[in-house]
Amino acid sequence: MKSRFLWALPLLAALVFAAVASAGGAPAERPRVLAVEFANDVNPVTQDYLESAIDRANDEDYDAVVILTDTPGGLDSSMRAIIKKELASKVPVVLYVYPPGSRAASAGVFLAMAADVAAMAPSTNIGSSTPISTSGEDISKDLRRKVVNDAAAFIRELAESHGRNGDWAESAVREASNLGAQRALDENVIDVLAPDLPTLLERIDGMKTKPKGIELHTAGATIDTVEMSLWKRILDTLIDPNLIVLLMSIGLLGITVEVLNPGLIFPGTIGAISLILGLYGLQVLPVSAAGVLLLLLAVGFFGAEAFVTAHGALALAGAASFVFGSLLLFDPAGDAYQVSFPVALAVGGTLAVLTAFAVAKVVKVSRTRAQTGQEELVGEVGVVRDSLVPNGHVFVHGELWRAVTVGPPLRAGTPVVVNGIGDNLVLDVSRSPDPGSSDDDLTPNT
Repeated sequence: MKSRFLWALPLLAALVFAAVASAGGAPAERPRVLAVEFANDVNPVTQDYLESAIDRANDEDYDAVVILTDTPGGLDSSMRAIIKKELASKVPVVLYVYPPGSRAASAGVFLAMAADVAAMAPSTNIGSSTPISTSGEDISKDLRRKVVNDAAAFIRELAESHGRNGDWAESAVREASNLGAQRALDENVIDVLAPDLPTLLERIDGMKTKPKGIELHTAGATIDTVEMSLWKRILDTLIDPNLIVLLMSIGLLGITVEVLNPGLIFPGTIGAISLILGLYGLQVLPVSAAGVLLLLLAVGFFGAEAFVTAHGALALAGAASFVFGSLLLFDPAGDAYQVSFPVALAVGGTLAVLTAFAVAKVVKVSRTRAQTGQEELVGEVGVVRDSLVPNGHVFVHGELWRAVTVGPPLRAGTPVVVNGIGDNLVLDVSRSPDPGSSDDDLTPNT
């Protein structure tokens, strides 16, 4: 009886071995999370940085991308571009207001509402998304209604489609509402409260996102951290409105100095580089046509000062146009991007003073009788080197010249004064009215 089943033993052993190998085989691969450090405002440079990070997470099959956020807000156009990237991402996007003390204000609230998971660390806050003007004041009348209604509808839709509190999201726009981390969690404004990134990844593990329906697998994940490159930081610095105005001013001054004094090289080089860097900032940030026209008018006033006798009036008009143009230049960019009034006033005043000084120097030169190197010799006092009887040589102005005198011959060493310059650059000289000079005549040279 037993021998009948002996043939089945090898098969049974194989099945047992397969089961054991399946249960205790190689461990599953750990999930990977891309952590993106974002402590900056929302602008075209940071837009490109965040979009590239989300693309990387999708291209390299990360299990999630976490944006570690601390932002005061920024440009509406850049904000909407980032939101489109968040909504289109196949990899879950987690916006985490971190570290403690950080905030997601203004445009940052929109980014949080568009994320698949919105999270905060303790001692952080979120809110204050009311659109305001460049001067920092409320937008008035009909324009305010249009802008606020548009923003309120947008943020409500983002919040509710992700299962969050749409009423509060709308109040963040209409009333500039703001919440701390714990209250934001209690009022369903965010999804998770966590003190650090590893804890966050543990708490969101297994969560199913809305509206995409993606199940998160983040527990014990390997974290790859990225931050802005040095080049991106440089570009981010160059789009500071105050720096743009300074670079443009330095550029115009340097090129003007080089044109008026050809061959100096340094002013022209620095001016060209500064002008190009300033133009880069103008290309990146949205500008006001009125601001650009006022700046061009200021350049015209400064240039006209050199040709029109206005006693400084045109320079003052140029300074005023420059100040107002600078303040209006980045008006479409919003409250986060505006030129400081002291900076605009200082640069405008400096340009006016330099223009007035340059014009004064030009006027002074134009009123001075033109002189060449030869004409400067007239009236100069020299010394006879070879006796003038009547021809010889004199030493004048550090050089040896052929000379002729009318009257008695003059011996070597006699001081003479240059009366004029004759043909073939022969100087016409006579005895200098020097009391110590000798009146003795000389015998003609043989």
